[in-house]
Amino acid sequence: MLVRTLFLIALSWGVASAHALTVEEARAVALGETDARIAALSKAVANADDKTAAYLQALADDSVKAAGDKVFIVKDGKGIDPVSGAPVDIPADAEDVVSNNRMRGELDTALGAIRLFSPNAKERAASVKALAAEPDASRLPLVEKALQSEQVESIRAQLVLARAAILIASDDPAKRTEAARSLASSRDPVTKTLLLARLKEEADPAVKSALEVALRQVESSLAWADRAGQMFSGLSLGSILLLVALGLAITYGLMGVINMAHGELMMIGAYATYVVQGVFRSYFPGAFDWYLLAALPVAFGASAVMGAILERSVIRFLYGRPLETLLATWGISLMLMQGVRTVFGAQNVGVENPSWMSGGVVVMGALQLPWNRIIIIGFALAVLAGMAWLIARTRLGLFVRGVTQNRPIASCMGVNTARIDTYAFALGSGIAGLAGCALSQIGNVGPDLGQGYIVDSFMVVVLGGVGQLAGTVYAALGLGILNKFLEGWAGAVLAKIAVLVFIIVFIQKRPQGIFAVKGRSAEA
Repeated sequence: MLVRTLFLIALSWGVASAHALTVEEARAVALGETDARIAALSKAVANADDKTAAYLQALADDSVKAAGDKVFIVKDGKGIDPVSGAPVDIPADAEDVVSNNRMRGELDTALGAIRLFSPNAKERAASVKALAAEPDASRLPLVEKALQSEQVESIRAQLVLARAAILIASDDPAKRTEAARSLASSRDPVTKTLLLARLKEEADPAVKSALEVALRQVESSLAWADRAGQMFSGLSLGSILLLVALGLAITYGLMGVINMAHGELMMIGAYATYVVQGVFRSYFPGAFDWYLLAALPVAFGASAVMGAILERSVIRFLYGRPLETLLATWGISLMLMQGVRTVFGAQNVGVENPSWMSGGVVVMGALQLPWNRIIIIGFALAVLAGMAWLIARTRLGLFVRGVTQNRPIASCMGVNTARIDTYAFALGSGIAGLAGCALSQIGNVGPDLGQGYIVDSFMVVVLGGVGQLAGTVYAALGLGILNKFLEGWAGAVLAKIAVLVFIIVFIQKRPQGIFAVKGRSAEA
């Protein structure tokens, strides 16, 4: 520990002026007794450059060999000179450089220290997070030096918390109290664990009181972050239900068709996305990140064409007979699933996220919101806006609304209701394809993809009011949020049961749903 402390002090004051790694330093860090290697490590890192960092990382990864008094970095089976970075031949008698646990700890500390002063803000933030996760009194000089030079406010705040995490175990009660007050602003679950552990050991009443206050504040912050996470999860689920139910709201509301194949139309959209991904990977690898934009119209078109074929070949003969449409579309769904199994196989296929949908954004300290979920929420709102515009502002939308409200009168006015039925069914099927494209970004794509959403989508449509766009929105988002909050309280199974009971009771009290259908046919 004394060697480590001296090393960190020397590092904290000398890291600003880098120099190149020398042959002697590279040899001394890799060869010899552990104490001598640690001393050489301290000297090498005090003014480290990029080659020093790369060499130490190779040592930590067991990717260094030695032959006599020469050392080599091994990468992809080829040798690299750690000093010059040039390719070299590895002698046949070269042996692996082995580091014991003590040396590995020193290497990890050294690498963390180098990154703490890196010009890259992301590397510095990651280094601070690693230091805070394993508080060590020997690292205090390093943290304090980094605090003096750090300019990014968010990283400075994390450094303050890392310093407090170290001071919480100080022998000085005043420093422990100061550390407890600093940690009170943390929103990291690790801080809660640290405070709980320290509270069990603390004997000083004043410090114990400060720790209890800090713990309550941290728990409160974490509780708010947890609620925000549940709200986001509910919105994410609601947006998916909205995408799935939008098309169903059109077909069910316009034609009264209980389309049990709606989930399989969504599955077709997901597989269309998978095919487009394969085309881009094979023929346009440089533009792979944009395959998803090309997949959107393909998924919409594939599902819309299939929907139009189903409507013209089967469903148009079954209007007015909801039980027959349910049975027929259920049989069609089985045929579509078997067809997909025949073409693509029974196993799930993977659809990759583009790089711009990977990762996430951290809010409220510990809550990470994935980019793919955020983008899907935005996409659902965009599809909703497009649907609202089409229904309210276009000629097709006018005909759809007319046929929905009073089919006989619309026919008398010259509207080709059979053609409108086909267009509307194709439109609803195309939106299901868009839902499948979105779902491919958050899970595996398989023949049974649609089965997990068909029941929920029908519940959304019935709860919102048959044929009502606004009701579908309220029902989808409401059920998504309600389901996620109930899951946190009662578990996933009981949450599903509670939501189903709620819908049954609601429909008993208000059979027309949240919004009733308006029109003479409804009033009659």
